[in-house]
Amino acid sequence: MIALAQTLLDMAGQGAITGFLTFLRIGAVMAVLPGFGEHTVPVRVKLGLAIAFTAIVAPSVAPVLGPLTSGAASVLISLATETLIGLSLGLVLRLAVLALEMAGTMAAQSTSLSQLFGAGGEPMPTMSHLFVAGGLALAMMAGLHVQVAEVLILSYDVLPPGAFPDAGTVRGWGIAHIARAFALAFSLAAPFVIASVIYNIALGAINRAMPQLMVAFVGAPALTLGALMLLAVALLGNPFGAPA
Repeated sequence: MIALAQTLLDMAGQGAITGFLTFLRIGAVMAVLPGFGEHTVPVRVKLGLAIAFTAIVAPSVAPVLGPLTSGAASVLISLATETLIGLSLGLVLRLAVLALEMAGTMAAQSTSLSQLFGAGGEPMPTMSHLFVAGGLALAMMAGLHVQVAEVLILSYDVLPPGAFPDAGTVRGWGIAHIARAFALAFSLAAPFVIASVIYNIALGAINRAMPQLMVAFVGAPALTLGALMLLAVALLGNPFGAPA
C-alpha cells in the first residue's frame, strides 16, 4: 500500500509539473490572444480560460514535456522559454486584430470620420471598433477556441519546449506576419481610400468650374454620407434588402 501510494504521489507530482509547464505557454498566449485577451475581458475570466485550455492541451503534450519534469533546472529554464514562446505566438495571432484596427483607422481618416471615437478599451475611431468587434464575432462563430487549441498543441512540434527558439527563424516569421497584417489592413481600407480620392478629385474639378461654390460645406457632408453607405454595403452586402 505504501509503495502504491508513493507511486500515485509521484504520478500526481509529475502531472502537476506538466500542467504548470503547459500553463506557462498558454498563459502567455492568453494575455494577448484575440478575443480572449482583450482589455475588456476581466483578469479572472482570462485565468479561467487559461486553466481550461491547459486542461485540454496538457494531455496531448505530456509525452513531449516528460523529460522536463525530472529536474528542477529544466523547470527553471522552462519558466523563461515557455513564456517567451507563448508571447511570440500570442503576438503573432494579435496581428489580426491590429490589422483590423489599422484598416478602420485608415478608412476613417480618408472619409472624415476619424473624429468619431467609440467607447471601448482602446482609443481608436468608431470604424475601427466596428471592424474589430465584427472580426472577433466572426472568429468566435468560426470556432476560434478550437483552432487555438489545435495551434497550441502543434506549436510543441515547431517550437520544442525547454529551448529558446532560433532568433533568425522568429525574426523571419514575425516580419512575414507583420507584412501580411499591413497588406490585410490596406486591402480592407482600399475601397474607402479609393472612393475618397475619386471624390476629392471630382470636388477639385467642380471647384475649378464653379469658384463661387463653397465646396467644403457641400463636399464634407456628402463624403461622410457616402462613407457610411459604403460601410453599410461592405458589412451587410445589401443594406436595402436581405443581407447577402
